[in-house]
Amino acid sequence: MSNKLYKDAQSALADITYDNQIIAIGGFGLCGIPELLIYALRNTGVKNLTCISNNAGVDDFGLGLLLKTRQVKKMIASYVGENKEFERQFLSGELEVELTPQGTLAEKLRAGGAGIAAFFTKTGVGTQVAKGKEIRQFDGEDYIMERGLVADIALVKAWKADKMGNLIFRKTARNFNPDVATAGKITVVEVEELVEVGDIDPDSVHLPGIYVHRIVVNPNPEKRIEQRTIQPR
Repeated sequence: MSNKLYKDAQSALADITYDNQIIAIGGFGLCGIPELLIYALRNTGVKNLTCISNNAGVDDFGLGLLLKTRQVKKMIASYVGENKEFERQFLSGELEVELTPQGTLAEKLRAGGAGIAAFFTKTGVGTQVAKGKEIRQFDGEDYIMERGLVADIALVKAWKADKMGNLIFRKTARNFNPDVATAGKITVVEVEELVEVGDIDPDSVHLPGIYVHRIVVNPNPEKRIEQRTIQPR
């Protein structure tokens, strides 16, 4: 068994990050994002990245950090609100954006990870989503062809891993992370807890370690809440 554990996020990314890469990042809003790995990616200074993520973070956290430093040239995303710098770059033509319906984005990642080059979906027929894409009829209805997504690097957040990289995600923080993990040529995972091989019941494994190449432990993530809503007293 090769050693997948790295001492910190910087060393886990140092020899695999380059300009012009495609990077897939797990998370939904700020829930389940690999926050330490995003900081480390920013600190590498790599640029002209294409980032695949459901969201683009907020101005000072998550992927918003990479937008602030102009390291991202293109976003493939579903929901891009709540980030003023993203809006500014997009409207000024500094940032290329490929808006993708949320379910389609999940399926594009899943397909890429499964070795499926393309698939057909009804989502987006008759809208701007269909522009420039092949349309084919099945049973008398139009379907859009969508390409699967494969990333040079996938950055993933999980709750627990064993030393082989078998993962458990925690509740809604699972979100896009399993699909992102399978779609990466190299997958780096940030976990809160690392245990010995055999300590995780095989039936409890959400993603097998065959998809995981590198592991970083972050026992105390910030887990920032995107919009805190409280009940008045």
